[in-house]
Amino acid sequence: MSEAIVTVDIGGTHARFAIAEIAGGRVAALGEATTLHTKDHASFQTAWQDFEQQQGGSLPRSVAIAIAGPTRGDVIRFTNNPWIIRPALIGEKLNVDRHVLVNDFEAVGHAVAQAGSEYFEHLAGPDAPLPADGTISIIGPGTGLGVAHIWRGDGGYRVQATEGGHIDFAPLDSIEDAILARLRKRHRRVSIERIVSGPGIVDIYETLASMEGRAITPLDDRTIWTNAMSGEDALAAAAADRFCLSLGSVAGDLALAQGASGVVVAGGLGLRIRDQLLRSGFPERFVAKGRFENFMAAIPVKLITHPQPGLFGAAAAFARQYA
Repeated sequence: MSEAIVTVDIGGTHARFAIAEIAGGRVAALGEATTLHTKDHASFQTAWQDFEQQQGGSLPRSVAIAIAGPTRGDVIRFTNNPWIIRPALIGEKLNVDRHVLVNDFEAVGHAVAQAGSEYFEHLAGPDAPLPADGTISIIGPGTGLGVAHIWRGDGGYRVQATEGGHIDFAPLDSIEDAILARLRKRHRRVSIERIVSGPGIVDIYETLASMEGRAITPLDDRTIWTNAMSGEDALAAAAADRFCLSLGSVAGDLALAQGASGVVVAGGLGLRIRDQLLRSGFPERFVAKGRFENFMAAIPVKLITHPQPGLFGAAAAFARQYA
């Protein structure tokens, strides 16, 4: 028997809402997403009421919420918007009987575990489905760098969110040495998130400009990515290729550390640069682990292409908890 729930994915700029159907511990269907701007609403409760009105004034009495940030504590505050959530008051404020609150990348882990094979695109390694058993590493470059893994076996799975984006960056060549040296002028410790995240392309771009003796014109990361994708700026394109190389190295390191039998690249940036990932040398960097190259070459690497992994994954987390 299926049940309807509200599923929500809250970031700094947008809050996405949808109605999902769950059954047997899984997501049976996900309705069309409604996207609201956080700046247009004073609180999560008023955004909820806006969505409720759009749905005819009535919503299911169960909700799954994914948020971009920690989910522990009596008061949850958002980094890039003024909203707060008090978990103890969710039932009262939203008029719901049951709720699940998960980190956004934990939600992505549930999406990876439950999404159908049609939502995974081949990037590297054997062109085969993700294994049904064992560990799947998940890496998601965006505003930061999300890292998680899932373990599948005995017909079930478990999701483990991590802070893997904050491990040390390990350069592999002279260009990455130069990127590290540039970042070390501002940061005592340089994590992989400083390079392999959307904003990281700024330091990559400026390092390449400096190496070529060019005057550095300050550009934000969105502009550099746009110029790289359009082909208007050869240096921006080179920076995007370098980003993909570093992402390949990091994904391979995480697979080794987590004992992965499969790897998934997630996030909106991953979708945006899918062609660059295939052309840039990402697959070669992923397997370039010395004595373990043959081992790495046997690991399938996929890109998740689900249009709403946060909404889908939050609903999946709810379905698992209340199965």
